[in-house]
Amino acid sequence: MANLIKAGLAGIVVSALLSMLAGGWNSFAFGSGAVRPGVDYAASAPKGKQRVVLAGGCFWGMEAVFESLKGVSNVVSGYAGGSASTAHYEIVSTGLTGHAEAIEVTYDPAQITFEQLLNIDFTVAHDPTQVDRQGPDVGRQYRSAIFYTTPAQAQAAQRYIEKLTAAKMFRDRIATEIVPLKAFYAAEAYHQHFVEHNPNYPYVVYNDLPKLQQLRARFPALVKSAKR
Repeated sequence: MANLIKAGLAGIVVSALLSMLAGGWNSFAFGSGAVRPGVDYAASAPKGKQRVVLAGGCFWGMEAVFESLKGVSNVVSGYAGGSASTAHYEIVSTGLTGHAEAIEVTYDPAQITFEQLLNIDFTVAHDPTQVDRQGPDVGRQYRSAIFYTTPAQAQAAQRYIEKLTAAKMFRDRIATEIVPLKAFYAAEAYHQHFVEHNPNYPYVVYNDLPKLQQLRARFPALVKSAKR
């Protein structure tokens, strides 16, 4: 989303940076100062369902791909890897917060397996070999990562990457980080379902719609029926 321009962005970023230099990110108050709470992953997921948080560049396209899948009941765009006080788009965009743009995926393992999710993540949703960038978007906030919520997910992700590496599926080394999820913070409302609400937005047309086309072509059995 390097091309996304919003009024006042430059001033907000400068204010954030000055605040960080003066007293650290925790001293910066954004807007009303209210902090969106993170999800408590000590609590169990909905009965029969699991959650995982995936990062792979701009969350617009990631969200659009995963919410198209059968067995996925909810997808939320947001931030993971940093603190609550910096979980705001304008600050995350500096690349200095530790956050990655990410999506929280709630899915039913009885309908879609974790490995199927990873397969789509690695072959459709993003390029796992790119380091701290994805396509036109450059910065630590666009890194490839799997924020797991259970030890089983961590083990499965590690095995999956080892399998791809052994099979030499990619010319370059897979750069995806596998890390435990500490907290996930939902992004601002205008980021949610962005592709669905803005299908003609230039960034979406060029970067995200081709992913949806590829998803339908490669995994037709996993894609939900089109809305009428």
